Amino acid sequence: MKQSRLNIVADENIPALERLFGDLGEIHKVSGRAMQNSDLQQADLLLVRSVTQVNQRLLENTPVRFVGTATIGTDHIDTAWLAQQQIGFSSAPGCNADAVAEYVISNLLLVAAEKGFELTDKVIGIVGVGNVGRRLQQRLEKLGVALLLNDPPRAAAGEEGFVELPQLLQGADIICLHTPLTQAGEYPSYHLLNDSNLACIGDDAILLNAGRGPVIDNAALLAWHRQRPDVTLLLDVWEHEPHVDSALAQQVRIGTPHIAGYTLDGKIRGTWMLYQAFCQHQGITPTMALSECLAQAGAVPQIALRGGESLTDIVHAVYQPEADYQRFMASLMDVAEQPLAFDQLRKHYPVRREFVAAQFSGEKPTERLLAQLTAAGFVID
Repeated sequence: MKQSRLNIVADENIPALERLFGDLGEIHKVSGRAMQNSDLQQADLLLVRSVTQVNQRLLENTPVRFVGTATIGTDHIDTAWLAQQQIGFSSAPGCNADAVAEYVISNLLLVAAEKGFELTDKVIGIVGVGNVGRRLQQRLEKLGVALLLNDPPRAAAGEEGFVELPQLLQGADIICLHTPLTQAGEYPSYHLLNDSNLACIGDDAILLNAGRGPVIDNAALLAWHRQRPDVTLLLDVWEHEPHVDSALAQQVRIGTPHIAGYTLDGKIRGTWMLYQAFCQHQGITPTMALSECLAQAGAVPQIALRGGESLTDIVHAVYQPEADYQRFMASLMDVAEQPLAFDQLRKHYPVRREFVAAQFSGEKPTERLLAQLTAAGFVID
C-alpha cells in the first residue's frame, strides 16, 4: 500500500484530519450516522466516532484494512469481527477523559451554587473508575472532597478502596456514572441502575450520567423520579440516542446532547491518537506532535482576575453548562425533528477548551484559590 494512494473515509466531525492525515492520502468526509457500505468501496482507512456502527454489514467486501474510532468507548465496534478479518483497529482511550471530568466539575459547581453547599460538604460516589473516573477522582481528591468508589473489575483484580454499588448508592450525596457500556461478561453495565436499585439513592441526592445512556434504565428512571423529585438529575447521555425521551428531559436540571467530552482539546487528542496508531500499524514515522496540534487549536480562554473570584466563577468562565442546556431543551420542541436536532447540536457544538488551555492575567489569586484552581486542572504561571 503506497502512502500517497491511501483512500481515507472519515466522519465529517473529526477535527484536524487534514493536519494529521492529509499527507497520507485523500480524505473523504461523510456523515458518521449515515455512513454505509457503499461509502467504503475504495477505502483503505476508516475513521469514525461513536455514532457509527462498525461491523460486518458496514465493512464486508470493502478494502478497509484499518479502523480507528476517535472515542474512548468501543461498544459501537465489532472488534471480534475485525480481528477475524485481520483488520487493524485502534480506539482513543482517555482522549477526552479530562474534558468529561471538567464537564462534571462544572455541573456540580453549578448545582452547589444554586443549592448553597460546598462540594467539600458532600460525599461523591464515582461508579466506574477507569480513564474518566480516575481523572475525576484525582481532581476531587485534590479539592478535598470525600469519595466512594465502585469498580468491580478493578476490585476483582485485587485493588483496594472500592465499595459495592448498593453501599455507594446509599452513602453518596452525589453519584457520577462513568462506566463503559457492556451487555455481557461478568460485570455488565447495561441497566446498571434500574427499578430495583434506584430506590437505594438517598434524599436530595444528585445523579449525574456522563458515561453511556443505557447504563441507566431510562424508563425506570423517569417513573422513579416522578416519585422522587428531590433528586437532582444531570444527564449528558440518553438510552436511545439520538432519540431523547422528552418527558425525562423535562425532569433534569441539566440535560445535554452527549457532549461532555466535546472539548476541542479532547477531539484533537483523539484524532492524534489514531494518527499515532495508524503510523505504527503502517511502519510510518509520525511527523506531527500533539503539542503542535493543540497549539494550533486557537480559541484560548482569557481570564482577567480582578480579585474576589471563586473557583466556580473561573470554571464557568471556561465552561458554563447552562448554555448547552438551553440549546438542548430548545431542540426538543419539534418531536419529528428532534433526532436530527440532537446530531446538529453535536455537529455544530461551540468551541470549548479544557481548563489547562486558559490563560490568566491581572491580580494574583489568593493561596486558597490558587490551590483550588491547580486541583481542578488549571495551570497558572
